[in-house]
Amino acid sequence: MIKSDPIAQIDFNGRRSSGGLLAPFVWLGGLIATALALTVGAVLAVLTAAAVAVIALIAGVVVFFAGFAFRARRARAAKVRREEGVIDAQKVGDTWVAYGWEREGR
Repeated sequence: MIKSDPIAQIDFNGRRSSGGLLAPFVWLGGLIATALALTVGAVLAVLTAAAVAVIALIAGVVVFFAGFAFRARRARAAKVRREEGVIDAQKVGDTWVAYGWEREGR
C-alpha cells in the first residue's frame, strides 16, 4: 500500500540519497556549473555597463552638435532680421525696450 501525505514536507533531507559512488562527481559538477554561471553573469554585467557608457557618449556627442546647430540657426535668423530691418522688443516691467534699431558705423 502506498501512503501519501497530503501535506508533504519539503526539505533537503527528503531528496538526499545515502551517498553512492557518483555523489562527489555530482557535487563537483554542481560546483563547476555554479562557477560557470557566475562567470557568464559577470561578463554580461560588464558588457551591459560598456553598452550603457557607449550610448551615453553618443548621446552627449549628439547633444553637443545639436547645440551648435541651434546656435548657428539662431545666429542666421538674427542676421536675416538685421538685414531686413526687423527689430526685437521685450517688455521690461511696464515699458517696452527695443533692440536692433541702432545704426552701425556711428
